[in-house]
Amino acid sequence: MSTENTYNIRDLLGKQVLFFDGGTGSVLQARGLKPGELPENWNIEKPEEIVQLNYNYFLAGSNIVNTNTFGAFSTKFTGKDGTYDLEKIIAAAVNNAKEARRLILEKDAECGISVPRFIAFDIGSCGKLLKPLGDLEFEDAVSLFKTTFLYGLKYGPDCILIETINDVYEAKAAVIAAKEAREETGVDVPLIVSTVYDEGQKSLTGSSPEIVAAVMEGLRIDALGMNCSLGPVQMKPIVSRLLQATTLPVLVKPNAGLPRSVNGQTVYDVDDNEFAQIVAGFVTEGAAIVGGCCGTNPSYISKLVANVNKNGLEVKPCSTKKKSVITSGTKLVEFGKAPILIGERINPTGKKKLKAALVSNDISYILNEGITQEEKGAEVLDVNVGLPEIDECKMMQTVIKELQAVTDLPLQIDTSDPVTMEKALRLYNGKPLINSVNGKQEVMKEVFPLVKKYGGIVVALALDEQGIPATAEGRIKIVEKLYNTAAEYGIAPEDIIIDPLAMTVSADDQAAVATLATVKYVKEVRHGLTILGVSNVSFGLPLREHITSIFFTMAMQNGLSAAIMNPNAIEMMKAWTCFKTISGLDAQCLGYIDFAGKYSELTASAVPAAGVASATPSAPKAGENPALADPLIKAIVKGLKENSKRETENYFSGANGKQLSAMEIINDKIIPALDIIGKDFEQKRAYLPQLLMAADAAKEAFAVIKDELNKRGVEEESKGTVVIATVKGDIHDIGKNIVKVLLENYSFKVIDCGKDVPPETVLEAVIREHAPLAGLSALMTTTVGAMEETIKLIHEKAPWCKVFVGGAVLNQDYADQIHADQYTKDAMDSVKYCQTICG
Repeated sequence: MSTENTYNIRDLLGKQVLFFDGGTGSVLQARGLKPGELPENWNIEKPEEIVQLNYNYFLAGSNIVNTNTFGAFSTKFTGKDGTYDLEKIIAAAVNNAKEARRLILEKDAECGISVPRFIAFDIGSCGKLLKPLGDLEFEDAVSLFKTTFLYGLKYGPDCILIETINDVYEAKAAVIAAKEAREETGVDVPLIVSTVYDEGQKSLTGSSPEIVAAVMEGLRIDALGMNCSLGPVQMKPIVSRLLQATTLPVLVKPNAGLPRSVNGQTVYDVDDNEFAQIVAGFVTEGAAIVGGCCGTNPSYISKLVANVNKNGLEVKPCSTKKKSVITSGTKLVEFGKAPILIGERINPTGKKKLKAALVSNDISYILNEGITQEEKGAEVLDVNVGLPEIDECKMMQTVIKELQAVTDLPLQIDTSDPVTMEKALRLYNGKPLINSVNGKQEVMKEVFPLVKKYGGIVVALALDEQGIPATAEGRIKIVEKLYNTAAEYGIAPEDIIIDPLAMTVSADDQAAVATLATVKYVKEVRHGLTILGVSNVSFGLPLREHITSIFFTMAMQNGLSAAIMNPNAIEMMKAWTCFKTISGLDAQCLGYIDFAGKYSELTASAVPAAGVASATPSAPKAGENPALADPLIKAIVKGLKENSKRETENYFSGANGKQLSAMEIINDKIIPALDIIGKDFEQKRAYLPQLLMAADAAKEAFAVIKDELNKRGVEEESKGTVVIATVKGDIHDIGKNIVKVLLENYSFKVIDCGKDVPPETVLEAVIREHAPLAGLSALMTTTVGAMEETIKLIHEKAPWCKVFVGGAVLNQDYADQIHADQYTKDAMDSVKYCQTICG
């Protein structure tokens, strides 16, 4: 029997049940890893322990073990200041896993068995939020991950596992980095991505399993799953949703339930028998790869393997899910049901004000256009910034980043320049709509590879080297060429949306006939998707809105999937709303009733179908908080920084019709605005991106107030001082940074000690500031011991200080057991607690 691994993991993914290993940090803690000590250091300092860890998991039945490299980033391992060099850590980790595999293969040979044994190069979150929510640029995140992957691939793992990622945008950066590292090294191993969800079935930044699946499938990873944060019971509904959403093999690695502290040790509430039974049930449901995370050990894996094998469980074939979806980071739009409305207002064609805004770099105008269209009913926003007098590539990147900070609508990236297209696709947070490709060979060669690399639904225009055919037959030939060529690049029909092109009937009275016939062909024969820029049909005619709205209705009747149009055009909105209602696409006619209730208001503010819209955000929608009628409150809630600054200045000067003092602006405008978004966050009507962008907008208002107070010689009033830190051994400062931003916006003075902070340093800051509050954060199970030590020290040496704690591995029971004064489940909860202590 060979002692070499003769299996290829690609041949087995999704074909047979594969078993991952279990927890690393929690097992090493039981073997002597001290609170705050870096597990990765043991690769060099105690290699025999890591080899034994990996071997024990292989012995328990794991097909795949992870390298001990979860936190192996150049930000932590620099080779300086007493840290090890990153490459040495990674090389040692992979070699330890290989030694464990050599030992198990020897044992397998002695027993006369042949079992697949693989090594996954493991990496977790880099510990920072990406801009605009955090301070890490997207390309810097790609570079950070890529450095790690280049070293990892150098030493020959069988696959890459990107795990415990709580932001789909960071997951995208990591996947791009891994793919580029594969290209540079020529080591083509599979990519597996595993993300983290809370009990609300969302990631930290508000992404659903369906959104994560859409983005990751678009990036063409090899398997997708979830791990950590939750136990197997809490994971059940999320597993079901993910299995429904993806065609990829699904990985499930739960924690051993919820943690608690017993005599200074972390223990979990789900034993190995219960764990094995529940996780085996995930295999029955369709999971292809299973294992454990925090709190699990070889016994958990051994019993899981035995349970699956005893019941003869096999992988269910992945069912093809021909859904056509695009997403932002927090919103999913599906084509093929009700016609999708794509707002056309961020496109300079025929729009003098937008052209001027682009030339003058007036981003605020563009953001207001986006929000106005969202409020009027747009479901997707077209983004076209192509002007000869500006740098289109740079502007496109700026507008995408800024728009995605203030709206959760998916975007249509609209450009004919492949360089601009790639830059935009690269940094886009979600799965975008891409406009466009056409039947020209040169264009298809440029665009289809970008769609394949970054994912998205691509708009395909029915034109080629000979131009736009006058007949439906001519356009259909191009449509077939587009479908067939896309297939050569591995792009499925559900990721293509055909634009049959609406030509003006004033120049050709058969133009609309050809367009509608092509729409019908794609719908009925190809069962595909279509899109139109509908207003072109009426160009040059009087009363254009009549022609345009009727053409739009006819196109929808023939199967139109989406329209690029002006949501301020009342006749178009009327046609769209009524069509959905009559076609049975408007449950209980609620959409029509809402539209009818606002009809008078819409009529008063509407423009003709091809007219120019104002960029001023509209009044609150029905059901929205009436306080949003105030321009400053609305600017903060919507995250509009420039508007927030301007409206604060207006209240100081009286330009808003009422002159207010600094405290009146804070108490009557800023705090109510933050409370609105805070309540929306708590009730899951808003997510972390909206919360943080509102906080940034509030910062702009506070900056104006501070300047005014300084001019008048008045000191800014603080509600109290809070010392915050991520505890020793933990480099993840996402949660801490979010708390900092919100506390500062509620007028607290925040002393940020940083990350990986020793207990003595936190205590020193508390005593120096005589702070009444200290907030501690930990993401990793292995660092909760350091949190307990910090709490104990503060209580002994600074008994006046209340300590509140938070982090993915914590809950109320755990916080009680480590003697924290308060457990705060999220950033808003932290603010509320600090307010109760400091009045």
